[in-house]
Formats: sequence, structure tokens, C-alpha cells
Amino acid sequence: MRGILLSGPVTRNLSAKLLEIDEDYFVNQISNKASGFARLYYYPPCPRPDLVLGLRPHSDGNLLTILFVDDNVGGLQVQRDGKWYNVPAKPHTLVINLGDCLEIMNNGIFRSPVHRVVTNTEKERLSLAVFYAVDEETVLEPAPGLLDDKRPPRYRKMMTKDFVAGLYEHFRQGKRFVDTLKI
Repeated sequence: MRGILLSGPVTRNLSAKLLEIDEDYFVNQISNKASGFARLYYYPPCPRPDLVLGLRPHSDGNLLTILFVDDNVGGLQVQRDGKWYNVPAKPHTLVINLGDCLEIMNNGIFRSPVHRVVTNTEKERLSLAVFYAVDEETVLEPAPGLLDDKRPPRYRKMMTKDFVAGLYEHFRQGKRFVDTLKI
């Protein structure tokens, strides 16, 4: 986590600077107990991609996801206004998704994108996702520096461990849990 989002004066402060809040706010919200893990995804060729999704629509419930995508095979799609768009598979490119936890912390200014993976009729697809999470004892809430009389909180406070429990239940139902926390 610290190597991507939090290191160096430029990368460490970029999100906070864009939001015009204390440059160390997000750094201070992440403890040394925060978890991170990686998953390797393999999608074999599928003769009927119109019937089989590689990964159903969802948003990432964590803080941040870094995706190393297959240079030769597309399949990642992002949803905007109810329509699906292909994310180009470009060599030597990383896809970075903001997660639901970060959406809460930035009070919905930057949203966690709904995305899915579609299968390919002829080619297999490989991708590696590295997920960074928030310590389960952290209270998820909008950054105080983003709140005032004109910008009230859009999400209610919740312990991260309770958020994760609700996240899995809603994922099975194909819903975004973060939407249920909106005030």
C-alpha cells in the first residue's frame, strides 16, 4: 500500500490535494494492520460468452485495487449510466480502481466503479489483482475536511469489520453494500 498510494510527496498527497483536505488524512486512516492480498484470475476461452460472465458486476469493497491485465485479451468492462464500456487492454498498463471504503472516506466525490469481466470465445485471459484494505478496527466515515453546511455526510459511520460482513452478503445478491450506507 505505502509503495503505491502513500509514498513520496507527490503520490502520498495526490488524493488529499485533489480534495483540498489535510495531505496526510488518508495516510493517517490506514494503520500497519491493514491487509493486502493478491488474486490471480484465469478465464478460459468460452464458446458462448453471451451466456457466461467471467466475473459478475460488482464494485470493489476495499480501499484500492491495482489490476495487472493481460496485454492481449480484453474483457474488463466498466459500467456508466447503465451502459457497459470496454476497458482497453494495453501493454504495460495498470488499472487502478478506487474501492467502496475510499468512496466513503471521500464522501462520494470519487465513486467506486461497477465493473465486470466478460469471457472471450478464442483466447484465455489472465489478470492479477492486488487489493489493499483498511484495518478492520477503523471507523469508515467521510473525511471531516470534506464536510460543512453545504456538504453534509453522504454515508453513515461504520466499523470496517461490520462493513466487510455486509459487503459479502450484498455481493452474493449482486448489490453494492456501500449504497445502503447513504444518508
